[in-house]
Amino acid sequence: MTEGLVTFALIKLADIIQEQERLLTGVKAEAEYIRDELEFMLVFLRAADAMEEKDDGLKVLVQKVRDVAFDMEDTLDHFRLRLTHDHGDKFCSSVQTISNSIITLKARHQIASKIQALKSRVINISEAHRRYLIRNSIMEPSSSSTHTPRVARPGNMVEEANIVGIEKPKKHLIGWLVRGRSEREVISVVGMGGLGKNTLVRKVYHDADVKKHFQFRVWITLSPSFKEEDLLKDIIQQLFRVLQKTVPQGVDNMDRDKLKTVINEFLQQKRYLIVLDDVWHTDAWDAFEPVFPNNSRGSHILLTTRKTEVALTACIEFPDKVYNLDPLSPEESWTLFCKKVFQNNNCPPHLKNVAERILGRCEGLPLAIVAMSGVLATRDRSKIDEWEMVYRSLGAGLEDNNRMRNALTILSLSYYDLPYYLKSCLLYFSMFPEGIPIQRMRLIRLWIAEGFVKGREGMTSEEVAEDFLNELIKRSLVQVVEATSYGQVKTCRIHDLLREILITKAKEQDFVAIAKEQNMIWSEKVRRVSIHNDMPSMRRIHVASRLRSLLVFWGKDYFPGPPKFISPSRSRLLTVLDMEGTPLKEFPNEVVSLIFLKYLSLRNTKVNSVPSSISKLQNLESLDLKHAQVTELPVDILKLQKLRHLLVYRYETHESDDQIRNKHGFKAPAQIGNLLSVQKLCFLEADQGQKLMSELGRLIHLRRLGILKFRKEDGRDLCSSIDMLTNLRALSVTSITESEVIDLEYLSSPPQFLQRLYLTGRLERLPDWILSLDSLVKLVLKWSRLREDPLLFLQNLPNLVHLEFTQVYSGEALHFSNEGFEKLKVLGLNKLERLESITVQKGALPSLQKLVVQGCKLLQKVPSGIKHLAKLKTLDFFDMPYDFVKRLRPDGTAQRAGRTFLQKSVVQFIKIVQILPFDAPNDFIRRLHPDGDGEDYHEVRNVPEIYCTYQKNGNWEIYYNYARPDILLKRQPDWKP
Repeated sequence: MTEGLVTFALIKLADIIQEQERLLTGVKAEAEYIRDELEFMLVFLRAADAMEEKDDGLKVLVQKVRDVAFDMEDTLDHFRLRLTHDHGDKFCSSVQTISNSIITLKARHQIASKIQALKSRVINISEAHRRYLIRNSIMEPSSSSTHTPRVARPGNMVEEANIVGIEKPKKHLIGWLVRGRSEREVISVVGMGGLGKNTLVRKVYHDADVKKHFQFRVWITLSPSFKEEDLLKDIIQQLFRVLQKTVPQGVDNMDRDKLKTVINEFLQQKRYLIVLDDVWHTDAWDAFEPVFPNNSRGSHILLTTRKTEVALTACIEFPDKVYNLDPLSPEESWTLFCKKVFQNNNCPPHLKNVAERILGRCEGLPLAIVAMSGVLATRDRSKIDEWEMVYRSLGAGLEDNNRMRNALTILSLSYYDLPYYLKSCLLYFSMFPEGIPIQRMRLIRLWIAEGFVKGREGMTSEEVAEDFLNELIKRSLVQVVEATSYGQVKTCRIHDLLREILITKAKEQDFVAIAKEQNMIWSEKVRRVSIHNDMPSMRRIHVASRLRSLLVFWGKDYFPGPPKFISPSRSRLLTVLDMEGTPLKEFPNEVVSLIFLKYLSLRNTKVNSVPSSISKLQNLESLDLKHAQVTELPVDILKLQKLRHLLVYRYETHESDDQIRNKHGFKAPAQIGNLLSVQKLCFLEADQGQKLMSELGRLIHLRRLGILKFRKEDGRDLCSSIDMLTNLRALSVTSITESEVIDLEYLSSPPQFLQRLYLTGRLERLPDWILSLDSLVKLVLKWSRLREDPLLFLQNLPNLVHLEFTQVYSGEALHFSNEGFEKLKVLGLNKLERLESITVQKGALPSLQKLVVQGCKLLQKVPSGIKHLAKLKTLDFFDMPYDFVKRLRPDGTAQRAGRTFLQKSVVQFIKIVQILPFDAPNDFIRRLHPDGDGEDYHEVRNVPEIYCTYQKNGNWEIYYNYARPDILLKRQPDWKP
């Protein structure tokens, strides 16, 4: 992490040397000296991070480097602050004038003095640094790899899980091994550290059936710092050991190529199993894969890894042989926990509640469960307060326990392996309260504002940040909570135990202070503060003068307001202010004095206006007012030339139908095209004059554009603008009324990278340019009321994954033809009021996983040919009569969710069970079961999940798949009537 801090300081130093060369007269050489020394230290820091915990001298040295980097950043920022005082954005254009001013002379003297002092400190650190390197040989050539220095693996604690929950995956893997094809196959077991990958594969490796099937078995572990020659020699020793022969002479003196040849020739005519355990990098796989011959004898390579990228690379020819190891189920976790703590499955009743809470923190991670069990096994079981104390101190103090230290060491390996820029990104997760899903774009914008992410050639900062997040996911450090139908992450989180590790490291490095207690005091060096809503009081909060970022998570009604923790005199360097979800009622005036602010979020607050003084925030890049009450922006917003993300909109649910969400945007200034850097603009109201649509063509960096209250006469101007928006990825246009036509026929050059298109309004016909959208993954059409079948027009879009129709087609039949919609996974058909039949030809919709049918009142039967949809997992309908539903069961009663809903409206029903309702005609469902009419049973009998909702005497009831009673309540386990 210190490496990242130094890198960021170097970037800032290089910028200020280049931009303010004139003002650095007399100290430029010193600044460059500091830059050169810090660059040299970077090489050292790459090796130091993973070792400093075990070396006090190294820890002190790293801390000194960290301190000087902090101070350098502060010096540069205060210099910039002093120069911009009373000059604002005129600074860059008036350097000569400012340099002659008294203020500038004082600033120059001040920075000269501080840089001289910093140089002296850097010289001292550099001398100590070189002495350390010589004494410890840290920088020897053999240690210069970018891989993390090896951290000794503690005892295999997961082995202590005694195969709880292991039988099912074990049988699965053994089946793959002994019933495979004749060609050599590769199997990958992937999952985060501590899940028990090693234990599982060892059980498979030593299984009797596996031993019988493979005469030659080899196990090698590829740690992050493995030596290839040593492992090759180990393989040879294991192979000859099977034959009870000595290793041929000369092996110890062979180079790697000769060693590989010996192994390859030995295995040519043999059926073998090679286990490559703990593969951290694709380079390791690339080095060993060619060693093992494809001899058409049913041989296998079985590897374990924490990284999805490694697993997929190894199994590129066998994508179905990637086994994702899941955490233990709650039942398995409890069994393991009780076995380790109580030596049986019985927990004393008085400890059950606290034990369940402690176990919940382990989240099914065997390593964490075993480690926690070791802590609790030493506690007095008669004293519940001791167990409660363990629960309260989960994040502090357990490191002193040997078992927990081992668990943290294993999990820390994943952190140590990260490059510096990913360490900063991962540490940032420690700022969020545990258990809350984190929005992908929120995280990305925060990372960018913090300076963790820089654009690369041909890529925006947002795209680079997305790559960073995906890399953390592939490394099994970040868990995806929710994803879109087309595979994009929506929300994510980290495992609680990993979070505690990150909090500890963040605290050690003054990365962040978590404010959860009254009158908390933290180091003046701390850069970030995260205020959590379980703080009892905010009256006397301490704010560090070096603060760069402030995140507030506050769910209580009472809110002390930003003055309590934003002080213009002490928060002048603030770059990030996130108050999402706080009950803030007014725009905080103190904010406009924070001239370095890059990120401001007032999302989900009660703020209803933005002052014209916001123009002072010349560095602002993200302004998030989503779900606030703002409906208009001042013209002064146009002065924010660095603004990249502008979100001003909210949803309101229609009173008579919970599915209809009225969207409210904002009235934009007439010259909105002046925001030349903006990438996301949602949602501006088009009924402010025709020139507004023409202005959009100037925003050439736009990636996402949302327009409301669109009128037909705006069509030509909007099309002209869209022709200029070559970077557009998402476009949403909603007409001013349901009957208003969205006229986009004039578009001649649609954005070639457009991925998502939402058109809400009348369409006289589907625009021809839609057919050219090869990158389109999601299309949502609403109120179109087309007379021609839209399927024939859309079926050949090559990458379409998600398609929704609402009041789109006025015809009587829909026909999905052979090989149409090859990649479509989600299809929604809503309120096609004249639709009587749906036909699915064999070969159509080969990838469809979910089909939603809603409000199609005249539809008489399930889609004909639905039985051909081999990948269909979910089929949803709505509003089925009880008289017909009861015929679905042999006993004449409907299989329901176990409740009757007394509410008499769809709105109330949805608010309770929180599922999307699906509307279909009354005599629809009886055809689905052989004990009813059964006419359509053969069409849907292979669909795993079928959901139907119906009314009985005005009460709503839910029917779940009659063939699968085990999935009852699967969709809403926590609902309450």
